[in-house]
Amino acid sequence: MGSLFRSEEMCLAQLFLQTGTAYQCVGELGEIGLVEFRDLNPNVNLFQRRFVGEIRRCEDLERTFNYLEEEVKKENLHLRLDETVDLSAPAPKDVLEIQEQSQQLQQELWEVSRNRDSLKKRLLELQQYREVLRETQPFLAPGQNLGTPLRGRRGTDLEPLIDPSMSRNLETQLSFVAGIIHPWKVAAFERLLWRACCGYVIANFAEVTEPMEDPATGDMIKPVAFLVSYWGEQIGQKVKKICDCYHCQVFPYPGTPEEQQETLQSLQTRVEDLKSVLNETEEYLTQILQKVVLVLHPWAVRIRKMKAIYLILNQCNFDITGKCLIAEVWCPCSDLQRLQVALELGSRKAGATVPSFYTQIPTKQHRPTLNRTNQFTAGFQSIVDAYGVGTYQEVNPALYTIITFPFLFAVMFGDVGHGLIMAVFAAWMVLNENDPKLKKETNEIWRMFFDGRYLILLMGLFSIYTGLIYNDCFSLSLAIFPSAWHVKPMIDHVWSSTDIQQYSYLSLDPNISNVFEGVYPFGIDPIWHLANNQLNFLNSFKMKMSVILGIIHMCFGVTLSVFNYMHFKKPWLILVVFLPEMLFMLCLFGYLVFLIVFKWFVYSAENSRQAPSILIHFIDMFLFTRSASNADLYHHQGTVQIVLVVIALLMVPLLLFGKPLYICYQHRTTSRPRRGGYRSLGEEAGNSINQTDSSIDSDDSNIDDQFDAADVFMKQAIHTIEYCLSCISNTASYLRLWALSLAHAQLSEVLWTMVLRQGFKVRDYYWSVALFVAFAFFAVLTVAILLVMEGLSAFLHALRLHWVEFQNKFYVGAGYMFVPFSFCFLEEVESCP
Repeated sequence: MGSLFRSEEMCLAQLFLQTGTAYQCVGELGEIGLVEFRDLNPNVNLFQRRFVGEIRRCEDLERTFNYLEEEVKKENLHLRLDETVDLSAPAPKDVLEIQEQSQQLQQELWEVSRNRDSLKKRLLELQQYREVLRETQPFLAPGQNLGTPLRGRRGTDLEPLIDPSMSRNLETQLSFVAGIIHPWKVAAFERLLWRACCGYVIANFAEVTEPMEDPATGDMIKPVAFLVSYWGEQIGQKVKKICDCYHCQVFPYPGTPEEQQETLQSLQTRVEDLKSVLNETEEYLTQILQKVVLVLHPWAVRIRKMKAIYLILNQCNFDITGKCLIAEVWCPCSDLQRLQVALELGSRKAGATVPSFYTQIPTKQHRPTLNRTNQFTAGFQSIVDAYGVGTYQEVNPALYTIITFPFLFAVMFGDVGHGLIMAVFAAWMVLNENDPKLKKETNEIWRMFFDGRYLILLMGLFSIYTGLIYNDCFSLSLAIFPSAWHVKPMIDHVWSSTDIQQYSYLSLDPNISNVFEGVYPFGIDPIWHLANNQLNFLNSFKMKMSVILGIIHMCFGVTLSVFNYMHFKKPWLILVVFLPEMLFMLCLFGYLVFLIVFKWFVYSAENSRQAPSILIHFIDMFLFTRSASNADLYHHQGTVQIVLVVIALLMVPLLLFGKPLYICYQHRTTSRPRRGGYRSLGEEAGNSINQTDSSIDSDDSNIDDQFDAADVFMKQAIHTIEYCLSCISNTASYLRLWALSLAHAQLSEVLWTMVLRQGFKVRDYYWSVALFVAFAFFAVLTVAILLVMEGLSAFLHALRLHWVEFQNKFYVGAGYMFVPFSFCFLEEVESCP
């Protein structure tokens, strides 16, 4: 709880690591994720640091692993994650073994993959050649008339380009070009043959029955085999150029049927032999890939850890002798004992007799902020950190956000039914939070819901609570207790029989005597849902509730600033900042809350018509006037209001000048020269032998060389103006609680009246399907509009109320996050300590 209320106390420590044990010590620190290292060589180029060679070796191994992983993915295999395998950073001597084995696997995999690809390519060519001979044999069968067609101009585009039936025999010997072409290119290929060769060719096409792989795309297609018969050498050259243009696979074509049959038999034998060799090659490739699958993930994780260690070692300095590495780290003070244990463990693993050690060094630098969280508090802390990481050791708003955020959300979203759906959905995520499928889901929207499951659960539970107060469940009232109203006096004195018969909803008047018998036990009486003046009643109730909650919330934020003043040893700020801010807030807007509550106690339903207007009293308070038509709530009200306004106005100059004047006085006192030339202990601490030059330089940079009084007055003037104006604007901003609550209730009522209620009006048995459709439509709209859209709107408004109206009263948020050196941040590291 202490860490959640205020960030962890941090210290700057200096590590003294022996050269032979530095690698193991840093590795141990990375396993537990304890410290954040500082770069002691910011002015040294990355390529000029000591361990750049080791980092390059790790990067070479990572490139090898990437190649192996790509080959594994090509075969649709998945890397195995064995929890029993050691994933610790490898010793430098073990890296040579990993490098040798990985390079051997890479070489074998590259050679086998290349051989397999060449065998596949050769097999595809032989299969294509075989199919070409099979499909084109009928074209040269006995009785087939071959010759050059004599054709005139085509009448239409639908007529074929080549008509083998219209031909005459020539004495010139025929030549052939046969091959495979993509089916999409057949029409253009045939047209170009006809036009380029002027009809002195005969082209025959046949689709291959067996699907084959397209070498260009890898898709399975049914190619088209073609046989082009031509006369003359010049025509043959044109045909071959056209085939090259269309990327056709051309094969030598036997001239006689006997040669064709002999070539077919030879091709069939070669295809069978190649398939056998290819199967053996793929089996051997599978064996290699299985070895890769077993070792690739552990290798990749261990080498990634090794690279991270050397990157950290590059941030360290060597001492004068060169036998010791010096590092500076930020570490939580509560974990210093664990730091020493980790250093001793790393030294023992390296076989050193003298363990490495640390020493704390004083510093004036801004320290990082660490707020420890768990699965429950992480979502609320992320809301605060999205506004800004807290300044070191200031009050953390996340502790109070756990309650206030779901509550303010529920004020705007109050509905028992909607809150129950939200709570059930969040409870399902909480109960299944250890499911690997849910944790590893990469969808961004799902990750937002899953990470905020505890926040959604509290928002749903609080919405059920406020829904019970509003007495709203899907816009319907819940008659948990009997109504405290007695409508018989209304029938006797106000409602006529005609009104009861004509109107479904009638107005309720609490001024009628004996109309109600007491107070409803919890929440709003359900009878108000049957009144047509329900909106007027809820408007007044929710508007005043919003103002009261808002002022209490802001006053609580101002009160939390006291804890910051006390912690940072500035109690004088309580007198010159906290008291003026609190008195200004209470004298004006705290008095408004008093008027609202006082009016509730003094006036009841019987004398409510004589009750004065609070709004007019509040306006008259600022104008120092008095309205004759608006009676006072209590005696001497005008005098009290004048005194409160005067006190509030007097707080403005105190808030404006108090802090700057005290800072100027403090600076004049501390800047006086000391007698005797003695230095303070603080100045002596700045010259500690444990402090490096870089830390001294950065410490000096944080000390103002010259005090600027004008700057102090200007900043305080801006703060004073902002605070006084924000008290007004922030109070009005909390009225969004009232507006969104009414909007949510009205939308819910519209869905009930216009959708589901219409389905209940159907009386016919056969029309009962309409009720099913109406309910489905109602359920979809409820989830999409009221739960998702309205829920997101209420969430954003609650977020704004916390960031702007609440946190700016005490929370600066000008710090930076503590990011420890941890192997858990590396990708694909499944198990973290």
